[in-house]
Amino acid sequence: MAKSPDEMAATMVANLKEKTGKTLPQWLKVAASSGASKHGELVKHLKSDHGMTHGFANLVAHEHFKSAAASSDAGDLVEAQYSGKKADLRPIYDKLLTLLTKLGADVEVAPKKAYVSFRRSKQFAIVQPSTATRVDLGINLKGVPPSGRLEASGSFNAMVSHRVRIESAKDVDAELKAWLTQAYRAS
Repeated sequence: MAKSPDEMAATMVANLKEKTGKTLPQWLKVAASSGASKHGELVKHLKSDHGMTHGFANLVAHEHFKSAAASSDAGDLVEAQYSGKKADLRPIYDKLLTLLTKLGADVEVAPKKAYVSFRRSKQFAIVQPSTATRVDLGINLKGVPPSGRLEASGSFNAMVSHRVRIESAKDVDAELKAWLTQAYRAS
């Protein structure tokens, strides 16, 4: 079963000491002493000066600034993406979320306004409800030639190298899992 954004954040907090060497309260002290006054400024500081991955730095920054995205509002971003005419696409997202988060405990899920980013040390996939009938899966597979339904990303999103158009949860299959596994391992 797919984890809620709150459950994913709790998992990240639980793994913080093992992955970064400090607990959340310890990182919040680092954040407070950083002098950063903006979210992006603190994320940059934690990544560059403390070697944190983007996901953990983002989590600490949200907690430090008590940002809405660190709370259940991240779930609200996903709910908004799959509402109205795009509500029927939610089972596709849920199946992709399950598949992507099972790739490894270090998968970071970061909902944005229009899509959800999946990261490890860098972004390796995005899931975006592009039309009322289709979800676009962006995958970073540098050096892999487009073939069949694995298209070049084109103008879809410059942050990924390929796109797969998904119209049904049945399209989330073994071939798609193999591409995502390859992208995850390369990230």
